[in-house]
Amino acid sequence: MAENRVSNEIHDYADGWIQERKHTDVPTFLKFAYIVIAGGVLAYFFIFMFGEVNDSSRGALVRQFNAATQSSPGLMYFVAALIVIYAVVTIIFAFKKVDED
Repeated sequence: MAENRVSNEIHDYADGWIQERKHTDVPTFLKFAYIVIAGGVLAYFFIFMFGEVNDSSRGALVRQFNAATQSSPGLMYFVAALIVIYAVVTIIFAFKKVDED
């Protein structure tokens, strides 16, 4: 009888590869990990948007490459906007209350 109750409370995803209990929330540390990871990704993207131009050994080569290839700042800011949108959606999903029926 107890086994029947436990088996009814578990969700299987991906043919049993992922299992979770019904009505469980995302752990608090993971909610804040989403914020920290998204912030790190965005900071890394802005710091190295046009390459490592201030490096002592290869900075000159990166600047020459950037001048020859004519990178697009508009495209880079569009990618940054996509990162922000993805981060906001992920964080909203993580902090949203679980609603299972």
